[in-house]
Amino acid sequence: MYTQVTSDTSFRTDENIMTQPIFDDEYWMHEALKLANKAESEGEIPVGAIIVKDNKVIATGWNRSINTHDPSAHAEMLAIREAGKVLENYRMLGCTLYVTLEPCFMCAGLLVHSRIERLVFGADDLKTGSAGSLMNLVKHPDLNHQLDVTSGVLAERCGNKLSHFFKRRRKEIKAKKKAQRNNI
Repeated sequence: MYTQVTSDTSFRTDENIMTQPIFDDEYWMHEALKLANKAESEGEIPVGAIIVKDNKVIATGWNRSINTHDPSAHAEMLAIREAGKVLENYRMLGCTLYVTLEPCFMCAGLLVHSRIERLVFGADDLKTGSAGSLMNLVKHPDLNHQLDVTSGVLAERCGNKLSHFFKRRRKEIKAKKKAQRNNI
């Protein structure tokens, strides 16, 4: 049911002499960045998310809000929806979510409700970040679940991807407005 990802590095030997690849946070964040590239290629804000359990990919998601006209189609939201179907449970016990951008309050609420065990994100989101930057919903003491959080994994690379996207987007919008003014 899970997708097994293989690699030639970082093997561990189990008691039964079988080898299983061990991946670290940077490995999974690189995988999330690949999903962010997919979002960008579709004209979406480049954010990617991947849910991992027992060193296996459970689900993936990338931003799709623009093309689906759905404000809730964030990478985290889509990955969690898929994971629920794969696990046949809305609770993501023992799962880690890797996402290239700190979750917003909508997604942070979903992470708490879904009981994701651990959140790992790349770039901080100073405008809507709800895992420590603007607020810390995922560790709020009055909620019934708090997540373990690791922030800043490949932060520069994740942040640069978003910065370059928005710079290019602003430049395109400016050029379009200029062309429209010249056609009047």
